Amino acid sequence: MNLLIVYAHPEPTSFNAALRDAAAAAAREAGHEVTVSDLYGEGFGAVAGRSDFLEQADSSRFHYQTEQAHAAATGTFAQDVAREQERVRHADVIVFQFPLWWGGPPAILKGWIDRVLAYGFAYVDGRRFDTGFLKGRRGLLCVTTGGTPERFSPEGVYGPIEAVLYPVQRLALQYMGLTTEEPFVCYGTPRIDEAGRRDYLAAWRQRVLDTLAKPVERTPLPEPGNDLDERPWERRR
Repeated sequence: MNLLIVYAHPEPTSFNAALRDAAAAAAREAGHEVTVSDLYGEGFGAVAGRSDFLEQADSSRFHYQTEQAHAAATGTFAQDVAREQERVRHADVIVFQFPLWWGGPPAILKGWIDRVLAYGFAYVDGRRFDTGFLKGRRGLLCVTTGGTPERFSPEGVYGPIEAVLYPVQRLALQYMGLTTEEPFVCYGTPRIDEAGRRDYLAAWRQRVLDTLAKPVERTPLPEPGNDLDERPWERRR
């Protein structure tokens, strides 16, 4: 199996980094291939825009999906986007490793989703969810929180963690066709002791191995030269 870890935390000594390293080590020891996209470490840009493309399809009006479709068809994504797309192309399992900030992932990870999982590369009109381009691959969220399990319960002040993670789990990963595993959530990480962290790390290693043991039949992603509609916005005016 090929495991891609999309890691979004700015501090190399963080518990998120420990979780990243635990997943990578467990997978490699079991004979799997591992690639880590260290978004902060590699200086990945979070802001989507014209700089995502080496050429522009429509000089009269910038429309992001149109430009993404053109870049997917012509192989003209910017270097950092193209690099990440190649990593996705070869992945069987994608882990998203991040802390929960203000009820969502850090902006750098949201930017990775915006820029990398592009129209024409990871989805098009009529190819979503059960027919999404990433169908057959598996997606797994590994999240750390400052809040306790009680605060993320149905009766808690934040509400159920499933509702908090819905925009990423359902409207991004499943939207693209990924088969999603139950999120692995480390609650209250600033408050737990070393024994608690060791327990989380051990459970996380096992979760990764269990996920990698499941069958994957990934659908090949479109290559440059595909005959996609490059102007989806024309139908939406």
